[in-house]
Amino acid sequence: MPLPPSPRTRSGVRRRSLIVSAAAAAALAGCSTGSDSAGTAGTLSVSTRARARAARDSRALLARYDAVLAVHPALAERLRPLRAEVAAHAAAFEEGSDPASASASARARATATPPAAGSSASPSAAASPAVPADAQAALAVLATAERTLADQRAKALLDVPGELARLLAGVAAAGAGHAYLLTKGDK
Repeated sequence: MPLPPSPRTRSGVRRRSLIVSAAAAAALAGCSTGSDSAGTAGTLSVSTRARARAARDSRALLARYDAVLAVHPALAERLRPLRAEVAAHAAAFEEGSDPASASASARARATATPPAAGSSASPSAAASPAVPADAQAALAVLATAERTLADQRAKALLDVPGELARLLAGVAAAGAGHAYLLTKGDK
């Protein structure tokens, strides 16, 4: 024989459920597209600047990976997947930026294979970052760069709208994962 319902149990929608539902709906509406009335010129310029900076930072990190690969070709198998993700991040940030600043050649450069050891395939090879002679130290430098950039992006996502905030959050999480793999990957 089933027990009778408790006098405290109410049927129907509860106030707490309504509040949670309303909060979730507001959060989803706020994170949807940036094309609503909040998409003013000020927001657009903030987004454009944030995208440009994120693309520039990703390209600088990509150059750091290339420099490490040029000095330590034995790390190529370990670094190739991480470098490919960084190149994809740069392309993603460039894709949504102003068409004048994001050219097809920039995307092609970001997804190109890393230069071979000792080659000067890029005109910016002379400006490439210094790489420690020890492979483990070079990995530590890469991990620090990934972690620093991930922290910067995590802070920056608070100041940008919807889709760009989600992109920054995802790339920041990937950077934190890269830092972990670079420092703890062998253990």
